[in-house]
Amino acid sequence: MKQLAQYQDGRLELQDVPAPVPPPGGILVRTTCSVISPGTERMKVEQARMSLLQKAKARPDQVKKVIDTAKTLGWKAALEKVRNRLESPTPLGYSAAGVVVAVDELNSRFRVGDRVACGGAECAFHAEMISVPDLLAAPVPEGVEDWQAAYTTLASISMQAVRQAEVRLGDRVMVMGQGLVGLLATSLLKASGARVLAVDFVSSRLQTALAMGAERVVNPAETKVEDVVREWTNGHGVDAVIICVGGKSSGPADQAIACLRDRGVMVITGIYDAELSWKTAYMKDIHVRYSRSYGPGRYDPQYEWGGKDYPIGYVRWTENRNFEACLELMHTGQLDLKPVTTRRVGFEGVLEVYDKLESELGVVIEYCSPGFSRPEEVKPAAESQIQDRLKAELQNGVETLDVIGAGNFARTMLLPHVKGEITLGTIVNATGLSARHVKEKFGFANAETDAAKVLGGETGCQPVGSEQAGSLSHAAVMIGTRHHLHAPLVLKALQSGKHTFVEKPLCLTREELSQIDEAMSSTTGSIMVGFNRRFAPATLAMMQTLQIIPGPKTLAFHVNAGVLAPDHWYANVDESGGRVLGEACHFFDFACHVLGRPVKVTAQTVGRPTVPDSVTAQIEFADGSSAQIVYSAEGDPAFPKESFRVFANGSVIECENFMRLSIFQNRKQTVKKFASKGHAEEMAAWLAFLKGGSPHPLPYEEARQSMRLTFAVLESIREGRGIVL
Repeated sequence: MKQLAQYQDGRLELQDVPAPVPPPGGILVRTTCSVISPGTERMKVEQARMSLLQKAKARPDQVKKVIDTAKTLGWKAALEKVRNRLESPTPLGYSAAGVVVAVDELNSRFRVGDRVACGGAECAFHAEMISVPDLLAAPVPEGVEDWQAAYTTLASISMQAVRQAEVRLGDRVMVMGQGLVGLLATSLLKASGARVLAVDFVSSRLQTALAMGAERVVNPAETKVEDVVREWTNGHGVDAVIICVGGKSSGPADQAIACLRDRGVMVITGIYDAELSWKTAYMKDIHVRYSRSYGPGRYDPQYEWGGKDYPIGYVRWTENRNFEACLELMHTGQLDLKPVTTRRVGFEGVLEVYDKLESELGVVIEYCSPGFSRPEEVKPAAESQIQDRLKAELQNGVETLDVIGAGNFARTMLLPHVKGEITLGTIVNATGLSARHVKEKFGFANAETDAAKVLGGETGCQPVGSEQAGSLSHAAVMIGTRHHLHAPLVLKALQSGKHTFVEKPLCLTREELSQIDEAMSSTTGSIMVGFNRRFAPATLAMMQTLQIIPGPKTLAFHVNAGVLAPDHWYANVDESGGRVLGEACHFFDFACHVLGRPVKVTAQTVGRPTVPDSVTAQIEFADGSSAQIVYSAEGDPAFPKESFRVFANGSVIECENFMRLSIFQNRKQTVKKFASKGHAEEMAAWLAFLKGGSPHPLPYEEARQSMRLTFAVLESIREGRGIVL
């Protein structure tokens, strides 16, 4: 299938990418129409065309993240992450309509053949096929054409702004900015019984505003807006102002406050960094509200991707119910989209549109134009092709590596160390655009969006013990997905007899660990968990010193993890398992690697959070050694992220970020410097095993022990007692 891709050097391309699969509980949609958001997408295109210095000035928050990464991983790794970001294509589009072609088994709302409107910058791309979760899709009523339904998400942005204004019948409302979102807001206000004054500097947009239902229009370049408002409202001021402009200045906000009545409402829609005049706003007791995208549920992964709807008695208008309301207004004719539609273009000709967006309002992209590739012609790789590839693998080692999940971590820390060292077979990623990019960047033979293409299922792989499973034991797979998918994918890989690398954590529950135990007892494959810290050169140098020092040892490991951003995927516990399970397991494994078998752990967290993101764990080991692991989200970012000390029979070993190792012995200090946290060495060790030249670098029992310790830490926090392992 084809998808529109944007690069950070400003390039736009129509690329052939693998077709997606339905997300859990979601649907796969053949796109018939999508709508370009001229404000948001023009901003993205302009930012992409900026120089690196301009990008840094525009996004100081991203610069700070790069500096923080450099402090912990070094400048080389930090710059590599930046380069990967800049090289990676990103999708455009978030408002589309189409026909359902596949439905996940957990979905009961939709059927194949249903017409649907779809939204979401994470899924409703400008692409011939899109994969959409349940609550980001709504059925299209009879009588609403696909090009109209494609506006649904954009209309919902305007509808949410109108709801935030809480307008009532007869209220006077000023809409500042008559771009696409402002014009749609004007129409929705008219439909709700409000009287609208439309403001814009472009005369042609004001004429469109009249067609969309505005009672009055004013061009600030020609007439003083405050004078018009005073005359129109008998000197009282408007009841509400909806600001639909972008940028950062005090002008629009000051004008809005000046035009509002006492205790009026100002609603900020879109990317406008408001600077408020405090005294005027205070004296009028202005209510300032921000309108968040399509409505309640937006940016809540439990709602959008988990399918957990809000009860209507508590949240009347969610983003999905806003979708349905907008579609109904289209159905009744109260939302007329013809005046705002300035162009309809075939998907094959969409690239030229982005050079002229400043003169456009609504641009409808139509798919399946004559002579253009059709989504239904996209076929998955044949089973015979997969089997041919498997038969070509070496009998005494692994020749081909498949990879599932290729986010920035995998592209930066893992894949560079396997490229050129082993034949790369299939890259699987949830989005076809990313899969295609990684395929080309690292030299994979194939790109897919469905893990079944490499783990069995649709490929016809047989259970372990069959003749086919024996051949699959010479295959290898790397799993770098989000944490909740680790155990299910590992189990499928083991059932197919594959040698498996999985990023930490191995699993999220004891039940999953038991299932993996059972699978390991009968598989011809193996597991390697991505506990890279034990492979770091600093760790190796330390262990060489410790192995000649007799007796128990004491480890104190401090992790300055920092505050977790609320929109980070780690904050979604269903996906990550939480920071203790998903991240601190690294350091519990390190303690086991250094000190041996743990026998008891006592742990506590700070406060009483539902899911702890800080932990202090005191661990006892079989030989009398002890470790204290402090993983904290409470520290200052200027402090090193990872630091530890080992006290051993008259010696002290200290390390900072695995880059500077200090050994204190015989009243002397020896300092060694390194440049790796072990990712390259970890990959090299696993590849040596795959090629048959070395034993497994991290036996399953050791990785299992580290996971059991992590689960015991969480149990100790819950129960407030020490846990014997």
